[in-house]
Amino acid sequence: MLQIRTCGILTVSDSCYKGESEDQSGPNLKRMITDSNINIEETNIITSCVPDEIDSIQKVLKEWADEQGISLILTTGGTGFSSRDVTPEATKGLLEKEAPGIVVAMVTKSLQVTPMAMLSRPCSGIRKSSLIVNLPGSMKGSQECLQFILPSLPHALDLLIDNKTAIKKTHKLIQKDVTMVTKPPVHVCPHGHMTSGVGKRTKADFHKVALRPRHSPYPMLGVGQALDIILEHAPVGSAITMENIPNCLGYVVADDVTAPSPVPPFPASIKDGYAVLSSDGAGVRRVLGAASAGESVKVRVTSGSVARITTGAPVPEGTDAVVQVEDTELVESSKDGMEEIQVKILKSVPKGTDIRPIGSDISVGEVVLRRGDKLGPSELGLLATLGASGVQVHRKPRVAVLSTGNEVVSLGGTLCDAQIFDSNKTTLMSVLHEHGFDCLDAGLAKDEPSELKDTLTKGLEEADVLISSGGVSMGEKDHLKPVLDQMGAEIHFGRVFMKPGKPTTFSTLKVKKSTKLIFSLPGNPVSCIVTFYLFVLPALRKMAGFEAYHLPTTTVQLGFDVNLDQRPEYHRCILNWNGSGDIPQASSTGSQCSSRLTSVRTANALLVLPPQTDEQKTLFAGSKIKAMLLNMH
Repeated sequence: MLQIRTCGILTVSDSCYKGESEDQSGPNLKRMITDSNINIEETNIITSCVPDEIDSIQKVLKEWADEQGISLILTTGGTGFSSRDVTPEATKGLLEKEAPGIVVAMVTKSLQVTPMAMLSRPCSGIRKSSLIVNLPGSMKGSQECLQFILPSLPHALDLLIDNKTAIKKTHKLIQKDVTMVTKPPVHVCPHGHMTSGVGKRTKADFHKVALRPRHSPYPMLGVGQALDIILEHAPVGSAITMENIPNCLGYVVADDVTAPSPVPPFPASIKDGYAVLSSDGAGVRRVLGAASAGESVKVRVTSGSVARITTGAPVPEGTDAVVQVEDTELVESSKDGMEEIQVKILKSVPKGTDIRPIGSDISVGEVVLRRGDKLGPSELGLLATLGASGVQVHRKPRVAVLSTGNEVVSLGGTLCDAQIFDSNKTTLMSVLHEHGFDCLDAGLAKDEPSELKDTLTKGLEEADVLISSGGVSMGEKDHLKPVLDQMGAEIHFGRVFMKPGKPTTFSTLKVKKSTKLIFSLPGNPVSCIVTFYLFVLPALRKMAGFEAYHLPTTTVQLGFDVNLDQRPEYHRCILNWNGSGDIPQASSTGSQCSSRLTSVRTANALLVLPPQTDEQKTLFAGSKIKAMLLNMH
């Protein structure tokens, strides 16, 4: 009786298990097994996902091998050097026989692709009648390793069940030195576009619709993972000295600023009134003269006399207090009323009353601005108080904004059939200016590879950061990713597990001696602005020297029911503090369609909605949830 072959594919990943990222390797391995010569039908393949924990991994492996008798068990993930990478340890503890040859084949072949393969720690072996093989966690790595061992897997599975007919047939082929024919392994570039049996598309292939990918080759990263990658590649701007203080508005201080002299530099009056000797107490006093702000004090006061004084004026020698004018009466004046001769002090005041001592506002050497402080109006006023002629700040990144698409027309242009005006550029450049970043218009490129390349090249020559919108999805005209790849850019990720904004792409490119950051945002207006807030703005703020560059978050209360999506969703909302409690209430801005820019018009926050689960598909009004605040400038 012919035994039906079965396969189990176990994804080992904390983030996939929590729903923070999408499992790409597991489904891809399932497709490969179905298409291979192992003869395992799709209906005989089971899948599961567990966190990076030995007990969880072993529980599934034992159930599949001991209870279900799965023929081939593939694990993907957890074979690296991280403290959470424990798949080999979990597997080894269950093996009855090891299969080191499979491991050697995978590592040897992988080293021909990348030297980083030496950092993988797979193991393989047999438990009862099941062959267990550890594969890397990335889609690229797991695919390549499975391709390397596919030629030998049918024979290995035959040996496990003692399929004598098939074993003899294979042995005859080997003895006759006949090469077993299998599908040749194809190297899959993580940044290219692949098709079945075809490598990267060449320059001449861009217009061949049949060669476009049917499945994205880019793993789906979680938002946090994607942001970590971006921030890792976003350098803090170098320190520069700006000498025109008013022009420093919005910059971030690069070095502590200390006071070179005290403020005030002399004892100064806080009130308009009379400078007195406190020990004289109340009574009639002779007025010797006046002390005015901005003028040198020439009068010296002795007991029984006072001096008129204005706010901010130096306190005359011989006095130690000020009595405000409201606590005095005029006793005698000159005939023309131009001078006061005698006044009556109505109340006694203690020593030091209404006098600002030297350095009482700012002492010599005091740190008045610290590295990382944003220079606002008050901070600039403080620098002026110190008489600063310049200040060290972090250089802000130069940003270029590029729109793409055959359907997009620049403002002022004429719309033809099936065209729309370019709203993304206006939105992006406005929000950049709102947050203090100067930007340049890098133009509008049509969906033609050569035009995209030329426009990208020009923009990157003038800017540190380039933000493009459109051309990053799976359409036949979405050429941006392969164009970037051909330009030599390193595409760090090409999809994010989120809604809206799944095709968001981040790459870097060496231009002359500088590494440029390229944010390729989706073309839908809402997706574009939401991904700007989540990914671009934090990177720009870090580069500008801000120490707090993430969007601030707060806990809010839902004011409406909301159905959850399969992906984490960033729902545009309005927060209101209605006085009923400390937690603001969130109301929706309406339809969340990614093309509907009006959903952002009044929004002041993004609700961070979790992905749906079997247990929870709806969040109800009154639920507490995290929200990201958009107004952080």
